Amino acid sequence: MVVGLGAAACSSTSTASTTTTTGGTSSTTGSTSRSIPASAFSDHTGVSSSAIQIGNVSTLSLGLFKGAQVGTQAYVDYVNSTGGVNGRKLVLNNADDSFTGAGNKQATQNALQSDLALVGNFSLEDSFGGTVLAANPGFPDVSQILDNATNKLPNVYSPIPLADGWASGPMTYYYNKFKADASHAGAFLADSPSAAQTWAGEKYVAEKEGFKFVSEQTYATTQTDFNQQVIAMKNAGVRIIFMDQMPANYASSVFKALAQQNFHPQVLLGAATYSSQLIPQSGAANVNGAYLSQNLALYLGTDQTAVPAVATFLHWVQVASPGFNPDLFTSYGWLSADLFVQGLKNAGSNPSRGSLLQALSKVTSFNGNGFNAPSDPATKTPPNCYLIATVTNGQFVRSPDNPPTSGSTGGFRCDGSYIVKPGT
Repeated sequence: MVVGLGAAACSSTSTASTTTTTGGTSSTTGSTSRSIPASAFSDHTGVSSSAIQIGNVSTLSLGLFKGAQVGTQAYVDYVNSTGGVNGRKLVLNNADDSFTGAGNKQATQNALQSDLALVGNFSLEDSFGGTVLAANPGFPDVSQILDNATNKLPNVYSPIPLADGWASGPMTYYYNKFKADASHAGAFLADSPSAAQTWAGEKYVAEKEGFKFVSEQTYATTQTDFNQQVIAMKNAGVRIIFMDQMPANYASSVFKALAQQNFHPQVLLGAATYSSQLIPQSGAANVNGAYLSQNLALYLGTDQTAVPAVATFLHWVQVASPGFNPDLFTSYGWLSADLFVQGLKNAGSNPSRGSLLQALSKVTSFNGNGFNAPSDPATKTPPNCYLIATVTNGQFVRSPDNPPTSGSTGGFRCDGSYIVKPGT
């Protein structure tokens, strides 16, 4: 989406596209222009002498993305325990869009009237709220956005920016390790436009590396039995399955179906699959041997000693919601709030929406104090670094192929680049 902003009476920050080159591979990502309306610099909505109001619009229906609000609240509690930001406490106002576009748009409109910014949202309906953000370019949103058009808006910032591509590093790693299986790959993808778009970028990079897909299975959001798809993959001769975009509740059903069909291909997991529920729901014997790649630390507990930010995260999640099992959306909420606070601290003693946007436009490197591989929120450039883990004896374990967490990369492998699918 191209957002036209008046040239007169505007404060503008522009960033050129970023090209990452590693090992002879180059890619260009994150080309964007940031323009801030002059009126935003006098807009102090949600700011008082003692507090700053922020909003969160997520889907709570069916318990889908409760983690987004828990993670955001956890970081708010953590920051407030240190005195807040520049003498002000943060107050999080949560809204549930009820898994409807109308609900998302109305909740975003409400936040526009009462909050300095949106922080930590997560919803499959975020394109509807995106229309409000597009019409109000001075209203900041610091969240993980799924809708492609909304993600490209100049007033949207994400801790882990999304783009139409994939990091080449994990693909190179998997191809070299499982070269004999690469010519018979399979994949599961959800039946949704955003999933199809994301898969197109990942598939492009996988095929560029040398993988050949002989079976791609789409599943409905209501599906619980995957035996039919598993049989189709078995009949197609699949030897390695990409399940890295599959949420844990669906993935556990796949693992059960694989066991029922006595079918044991190599399985590759990702950030969406990484969950404390995956192994107990699937059966440890069924998951053992699976590989995981992601650009986040092993925040479920494995890394809490090696990465202090993980221990802080786990502690404050339990303060915000005792007994809650953190998931990917919890980490996104936490990191979004972290990025927001980083900008707010540099937005001045009397922050406005405009000064916040200006401060965020200068955040060209973000790693959540070691929680995530470095990204560039200002240019919307995703991380190209990653870690590898395996499921061993019913536990997620860091692979010895990763560098040490005490090293310069914080334990992430940075041996590839982020490649964008041509024409996107």
